[in-house]
Order: sequence, then C-alpha cells, then structure tokens
Amino acid sequence: MPQHNRITFSWIARMAWRDSRRNRSRLFLFISSIIIGIAALVAIYSFGDNLAKDIDNQAATLIGADLVLESNRELADEGQHIVDSIHGLSQSYAEEQSFASMVLFANNGGTRLVQIRALSGDFPYYGELETVPATAGTTFRGRRQALVDKTLMLQFNAEVGDSVKVGEVMFEIAGRLEQAPGQSGISSTMAPAVFIPLEYLPATGLNQKGSRINYSYYFHLPPTTDADALTDGLDSLLEVHRMGYDTIASRKRDTGRSFSDLNKFLSLVGFVALLLGCIGVSSAIHIYIKEKLTSIAILRCLGATSRQAFLIYLVQVMGVGFIGSVVGASLGTLIQQLLPLVFRDFVPVTISSDISWSAIAQGIGLGVWISLLFALLPLIGIRNIAPLNTLRLSLDTPSPIKDRWSWAVYGIIALFIFAYAFLQLEGVLQTLAFIGGVAVSFMLLYAAASALVWLIRRFFPTSWSYLWRQGLSNLFRPNNQTVILIIAIGLGTAFIATLISVQGMLIARVSLSASENQPNMVLFDIQSSQKAAVASLVKAQGLPVLDEVPIVTVQLEAINGVTAEDARQDSTLQVSRRALGGELRSTYRSKLSDSEKVTSGEWIGETADGDTARVSLEEGYARRIRVDIGDELLFNVQGVRVPAIVGSLREVDWNRVQTNFRLIFPMGVIDDAPQFHVLMTRVPDEAVSARMQQAMVREFPNVSIIDLGLILAVLDEILEKIGFVIRFMGGFSILTGFVVLIASVMISKYQRIKESVLLRTMGASRRQILIITALEYFFLGMIAAFTGVLLALGGSWALAVYSFEIPFTPNITLMLLLMLGIALLTVLIGLANSRGITRRPPLAILRKEV
Repeated sequence: MPQHNRITFSWIARMAWRDSRRNRSRLFLFISSIIIGIAALVAIYSFGDNLAKDIDNQAATLIGADLVLESNRELADEGQHIVDSIHGLSQSYAEEQSFASMVLFANNGGTRLVQIRALSGDFPYYGELETVPATAGTTFRGRRQALVDKTLMLQFNAEVGDSVKVGEVMFEIAGRLEQAPGQSGISSTMAPAVFIPLEYLPATGLNQKGSRINYSYYFHLPPTTDADALTDGLDSLLEVHRMGYDTIASRKRDTGRSFSDLNKFLSLVGFVALLLGCIGVSSAIHIYIKEKLTSIAILRCLGATSRQAFLIYLVQVMGVGFIGSVVGASLGTLIQQLLPLVFRDFVPVTISSDISWSAIAQGIGLGVWISLLFALLPLIGIRNIAPLNTLRLSLDTPSPIKDRWSWAVYGIIALFIFAYAFLQLEGVLQTLAFIGGVAVSFMLLYAAASALVWLIRRFFPTSWSYLWRQGLSNLFRPNNQTVILIIAIGLGTAFIATLISVQGMLIARVSLSASENQPNMVLFDIQSSQKAAVASLVKAQGLPVLDEVPIVTVQLEAINGVTAEDARQDSTLQVSRRALGGELRSTYRSKLSDSEKVTSGEWIGETADGDTARVSLEEGYARRIRVDIGDELLFNVQGVRVPAIVGSLREVDWNRVQTNFRLIFPMGVIDDAPQFHVLMTRVPDEAVSARMQQAMVREFPNVSIIDLGLILAVLDEILEKIGFVIRFMGGFSILTGFVVLIASVMISKYQRIKESVLLRTMGASRRQILIITALEYFFLGMIAAFTGVLLALGGSWALAVYSFEIPFTPNITLMLLLMLGIALLTVLIGLANSRGITRRPPLAILRKEV
C-alpha cells in the first residue's frame, strides 16, 4: 500500500482497473446515458461543418449570377439607366419577370396558382436549371415551351409534351423542372414554378397595369470586376429607386447566417438530450457508489487516503466516459449520413456527408468533460467515507448539502450550461431565456414526480391486492429511479406531444376560417373593366359573391414631414426609414368589416371635398412605423400626392379568410385611382371548385384564385415536413430517455435481486414476479408520459392563446394513446431487462450476482 502522503498514479490506475473487473458492464451502462446526446451533437456539428463548406462552394449556384438587381415595379428611366450601365460592364445579361398566376393543364383541365417566371438570356450562369430531359433547360428558351415544377407535374399527372395554358397562350411542356438556383423543397411546395420565355409574356396578357410583378436583372461580370465594390458605389442610388441587389458574397453571408441559426438551434436540441443523459449519469453513479461503500471503507482500513479512494473511482468514470464518448461520436458520424436526407427540403444546396474530424474531437472532449462533471457530485461523497463504515449498517452516503465542494461542482455545472448555451445563442438574454425554459421544464417534471411519489406513499391503497401493492410500492422504495426516469421520459414525451398539438392547431386555425359562411375562395388581380363580368361568371356557377374589395397600391413618402432622404441625412430623426418609400396595398370603404375593431381614435367613413383624409392603420403596423393618432402622412398614389392624418388604429383578425389591410382610406379620396379588385366566394366541394377555376382561367386568365382547400393541403404537407424534422430531433430526447430507462432498469435489477430471490424462495411464481415488475414499470411509464403530456398541454395552451389567438382544443384521444404507448414501451423494456431473474433458480442468481 502506498504511503498516505504520496499518490502513485500507476497504483490508482491498477486499482481502478481491478475494481472494475466485475462492474465493467455496469459502468458502461452508466455512461450509455450520454451516448445518444454525444451522437446527436457530433451529427449536428458534422452537419454544420459540411453545410458551411457546401454553402461556400455552391454560393454562386444559389444566386445563379454575379449580381442581381431586383425591383417590385417597372423601372423608370433613371432605374433603367442603372441596369443599362451595369449591362455595359458585364459579359452577359438576363432578365426575369415573376408573378403569381393561374395555369391550366390541357390534359385534364386542372388549375393551380403558381409562380410564373418569364426568363430571357442564358440565366443561370452558375449551376443550371435541372430538368428531365436534361436539354429542356436550354431548348425551351427559344420556343413556345415551358418548364413545369416536378410537384405540379405529379399533382396533375402531366407528361413532357403535354400543354399548359398561361394567360392567353398555350405552352408545350418541354421538361420537368427538378431544381432551380436557390430553390428548396419547401419553396417548391409553397410556390411551384413554371418557366416560360420572356418574349411570350406580352402575348399572355398577364402583365397588365396594376399586375404585381417582380423584376430581376441578372449580370455575368468579368473576373476582374468586383460585384460587391460595384454595388457599394451604387448603394444610395439603388435605395432611391427602391431597388434591391444580391451578390455571391452577400448571398453566401445571408445563407450562412440563416443556416448557422438553424445549426445552433439543432445543437441546443441535442444539448437538451445530452443534459438528460447527464442526469442519468449522475443518478447511476450515485447508486454505484452506494454499492461500493463497503469496498471503499475497506480500502480506508487498509491505509488508502480519502483522496486515493476518490481518484480510483474518478479514473474509472473518466475511462468509461472516454469509451462512451468514442462510441457516441462514431454513432453520430453514422447519423450524419442521414441528416442531408432529413433536411434536404429546407436547404437550397446539395449537402455532403463527409466525416468531420473536428466535430468528432469536440464530441469526445465534451463527452469526457460532462462525464467527469456530472459524476463528481456523487464521487465527492467518497472523501467523507471513514473506515468505521465497515462496521455500520447504514449504506447512505453523506449528504452533499453541507459539503462546500458539492456546491462548487453545482456552480461549475451551471457555468458550463450557461457558457455552452451562450456560444450557441450569442446573447445573454437569449441564453438566460433558454436556460430558464430548460430549468422550468426540469423543475416542473421533478416537482410532478416528487409530488406523485409523495401522494402514492401518503394515500397508499392498502386494500389493493398484494401484486398491485408490491408493484406500486416499488416506486418509492430505496434505490428507486422514479424521479430521474420521469424527467427523462417525460421531457421526451413533451417534445412529441407539443408537436402533435401545435400541428393540429395550425391546421385547425386555417380550417376554422373556412367554417360556416366564411369565404373559402379568393379571386384577385381582377381589372376594373372585368369586375362586373367576373361577378356574373361566379353567380353563373351558382356561387355567392360574399365580398368585393378594390385594392390601390400606394407609397408612404413622408411621416410628419420627414422623407426618406431626410432620414438618411439625419439619423436622429425618430421615423422608420424602412417604411418610407415602401409600397402598401390599401383599400377604401365607408365602414369597417366584422374582422376589424377600432382600438384608438375614431373611424370616419367619408371625406368631404377639401378635407384631409382620416386614414385607419392596423395597430401593429402603426407601432412598427412609429406613428400614432394625429400624425401626418403623405402618400404617393400612382404619381398623385395625397396627404392624410392618422384618424384611428384597428385590431385586425388576420386569421379570417378575407381581405385585411394595414391601411384603409375613407370614401372620396382614392376612389378614382388605378386599382384592381378582389372577389370572395364560397364553394361547397372540390368538384365545384375545380369547375369554377377552369371556367375562370378560360374566360379571365389574368385572374388568380386562392382555394382554401389547396392552402390546407399545402399547409399540411409543409407541416408534415417540418414535423418530421422536429420528430427526428425530438427523437434524440425520447431515445435518451429510454436509454436512461434501460440503464436504470438494469441498475435497479442489481438492487432488487435479493428481494426477487426472497420472493422466489418464499414461493412466488415466475408469473407473479413478472406481474409485479410489469405493474411497477407501467405505473412508471404512465406517470412519466402523463407528466410530459401535461407539460405539452400547458405549452400548447400558451401558444394557442397568446400566439395563434384561437380556442385551445387539444386532441385528448391522441394524448391518451400517446401516454398508453409510452407506458407499454416502458413495460416491455422493464420486462426484457428483468427476464434473467425469473428464468434461473434463486441459488444460481445469488451465487452469480451477490
């Protein structure tokens, strides 16, 4: 035995190795709790590294050109001069006009609102329009042909060579569009694209006055021309003409920033799973050390110091922690091969799945560190174990509450969690909010678990049968794992239950607006000359005209006399520069609709000749542009300047399927301005909807239609994709919970061997022991799932009331099925891990395990 005042590391390592001989499988179970968390983080780190590299390599294909200028209106002479001057510097130039419009498929009469992209030139200059057949991306440009998004081709059972009608022109489908620059799976679902040659756009009749068209100008610059330097020199001029721009470098920055936020969010999700595992490690090591009290006391009797005993078990934990981290990192590298498939619909680049050695190193280092950190709490108690413990009957470790080193470890753990979250969120308030949310969730689960255990002990059902009483009492006997398992499994259940509730509420929010006599079909882009004829066509289809609203495009030029130019020159002026010069879709009416309520000021529905108009603003928009009742506004209405005063603020129910506006003029001000109209109706079923859309596209191809049934279908598809990602990430927490369960069940198996053997010796049958075990884990699973569902219902209620502003209507049946499923899965795991006790004679088990 080494001297008390000297610590020999080789001796400590040998003792740690020898002591672990009978406990290696159990030690690995302890650390298995963090394997899933490490696997999640390594997979996410690898995904982030590869995504950053792929964005860097593919940034040019995201934009398709060196420079893009964009405008949401046709350029005036000065704006066109800017485009022409850059065109003179470029090697090649392309133009695109894009807008929403209806198309009709000739093969089956199907109609759909799509994004029309009328293109000229050789765009894209980087990457390509990926089509089937491959040559279609080039050949369609010089002919009356179209490229149709693959989702549309599938939806309408269209084939290459079929025809699609865009406006007044019938185009042959030259190819199926698989991918376009900057397009992701979600974007193609929301706004599937149809490409046509720009030269045929006038013939379609869709680019009429008042049409909402976005203009894009693509430039392929010489290698010697710096696109960013060029736009920096033109920045103020572009702002004056309300033109946006994008370069390869800016797109790389913006895309990288967007998906850096995604990666940080995913890292936090993985970190929550890791925290669950850490709690499992701490709990498991606590039980392991309690089993080792006698061995540690004997070491102290033989002359080992408390520090040496502490280091022996610390080395054990670090060694197993390293092995577990390596296993987790290897598993995470395999999971990374799946992440590109999971996120392909959300990312506009092709994601590689290369091995990231830096991510592996981070994962292993983090795994060893947290294994050590969370194992320190129970390990610190070793210092206080005296040789006299060999003679004591108590197997309790000293309480850590009075140990100042325990509080130091608590402080280090809190600092570690804060530092990790801060590195991901880069903001103290965000970090505190995240930590607070996690802490509240853990405390609620802990409080619920403790309260339920107390209630069981306080109101124990003594009249129940023996088997039921035995299974229930196992929840609060010594060495139980009730609290840790309720926290782990409950948090994972809360993830899934919240997802189910939120997804159901989002669908319900849209469906709710279609109830009763609410409109479920909106026709827009109706020209003033078409208004009466379109209304007649709707009525001819046997449908009601529920509302008809004029829409006038205006620009906000000044707020209380301050223009955008004034705001640029004097940054101290308290106005919203972003609002000045921006376009607004407004309307005029004599009274408010039933979806609006005046919250401040007074609504005046008509303006007398010579009076200044009293306009009404939506209250959220008023806050954003920093105006209030009585403030003076100056609008540019199609070249005519119209002064106005803020007369009222309104609360608007944006959930209703009807035309809602941020700005409303009273009658007698902009009635004669250039405008288009929106008409709303209600269709009883899909067949009538299809017939109505076909008739409208044939008679008025410029009129676009939004069908609520289509919105629901698209929303459901998008939510399903988002839901899959959340389920995939939440699955790490669920899986961690069950790994903690498996490990804890096996640990508790060692604790309950004598009890089971005693029951077998006293005559209990294999069936009775299995029933007791099944009941214990059924109660455990139900309590965990019930607590998780309650937490999810609370979160879902807050989202429904404060975010979605709709009645909270949880799917109780689905929640009950989820609880039952979690409980049964818990029972299966418990029985699987306990089967060895019931299959062998009591004496054989005692000889092997005790």
